[in-house]
Amino acid sequence: MKVTEKLIKPVMETRYLTVDNADRYRSIIRLFYMNYEKLKYWLYQEEVYEELREDEYFAGYTPEQCQQDLKALTEWGNLLTMQDLKKVSTIEEFKNKKFRYQLSEYAVEIERMVVRLENLFVEGASLEPTLLERIRKNVARIPEMAEHSRDEIYTWWTDLNNDFIRLNQNYQDYMRELNSVKAEAMMQTKEFLLFKDRLIDYLRSFVKGLQMNGGVIEKLLRQADEQALGVIFEQVTDYEMAIPRIDVEIDRRQIMDKMTGRFASLRAWFVDQDGHGAEAGKVFDTTNEIIRKITRYATRISEQSNVGANRREEYKKVAEIFGKCRSLGEAHQLSAMVFGVEAPVHIKGGFVRRTESINSGVYDEEPFEVQIQPRVRTYKEKTARSSITGYEAEKEEVKRREMERLEREQKLLSSYIVDGCLDFAALPVIEPQVRDTFLLWLSKALEHKSKRAKTEDGRVYAVIEPESGETCTLECTDGIFLMPAYRLIFEE
Repeated sequence: MKVTEKLIKPVMETRYLTVDNADRYRSIIRLFYMNYEKLKYWLYQEEVYEELREDEYFAGYTPEQCQQDLKALTEWGNLLTMQDLKKVSTIEEFKNKKFRYQLSEYAVEIERMVVRLENLFVEGASLEPTLLERIRKNVARIPEMAEHSRDEIYTWWTDLNNDFIRLNQNYQDYMRELNSVKAEAMMQTKEFLLFKDRLIDYLRSFVKGLQMNGGVIEKLLRQADEQALGVIFEQVTDYEMAIPRIDVEIDRRQIMDKMTGRFASLRAWFVDQDGHGAEAGKVFDTTNEIIRKITRYATRISEQSNVGANRREEYKKVAEIFGKCRSLGEAHQLSAMVFGVEAPVHIKGGFVRRTESINSGVYDEEPFEVQIQPRVRTYKEKTARSSITGYEAEKEEVKRREMERLEREQKLLSSYIVDGCLDFAALPVIEPQVRDTFLLWLSKALEHKSKRAKTEDGRVYAVIEPESGETCTLECTDGIFLMPAYRLIFEE
């Protein structure tokens, strides 16, 4: 694949389909397209406005909105404009430009595609065996066409290509419908039996036409005269080059490549090349597979209906036989014949029997319960639900003890603060946890520029650094700690 400038260029002409006010833009383009099909190519703004106002949907439409919409479509390349100079008689009329509007080539093709999409499910696809016969007749004329005039060759070539394109596209679309999810669901319903025969006859008619004409077309394409094909391609290319076109540059090489490529596709459809198999053979196999699938679905539906009817009669007959049994033992014997023999169920386990007698039957033994668990991955045993135990009393006790401990610590720490001052040089022998608390207060204050901090109980204090680097010895029960003689001053 070769990426060209045309490929990467955004198609601005399609913006009117998705932007805001697309309902107005699409209605205007559809109006131009309907007039285009009537060979009326140019429209004035007034004509567009009057046509739209005839519908109730555009009851509130204004001329200003119409002018804005036409301007937007012109900027996107959907409309071409031309100033109307026929009725200009004054300079003022010339300044107030009055335009005529026409659909661009891109807009025509885009709107044509939109119309085809709107009617996609209405028209539908089909299989036409007559296309195969027409292709066969046109391919058979290859040797003689080289001697005809250029116009006749071009008409013959156009008919051959159009028939082949219709055959290929229609077959692909029809097979896509038959293999869709909707078709699969429909084939599994009883209503499909009423439609099945007509569908099979339709597909078999196409297969028959493919068998009759496919082999002949393959033989003709294998025997096609390359010299005659070269003359035909040259004549068609000359015809294409002779068609006058406005603002379009035609490359002779490009036209020749397009024709040879189309003929190569036609040949690959019917002729086996490089051992990959012809497309016609694949079409034949795919169509036969569709017929077999339809037959299988129809047979399955019929069997399900018949099985249901037969089983009902069987159950009714078995119930009547059980009703004629004279005793429970006779009913057990009949049950063994009807159910036990055909589908016996063997349960293996650690059963403990009361007797080893061979004359003891199943109904003489005590029942043995077996707990069976589902054989699925998502199965989980039910857990026993338990209520939530309340521990409010224990929580209150723990809270009380913790508060008492904190209160004792606060009293202990406050005992070392004299007149709102904690002097490390004047402290007696203290416990390690007390020392750690004091050092924590000191480090918190030293980390701030203001040398101020707050204790856990909310008391604010400031650090007073020692003068001239004085030090002190802080004695603890686990050792002696040498540090600067800091003081902590607590505020009221």
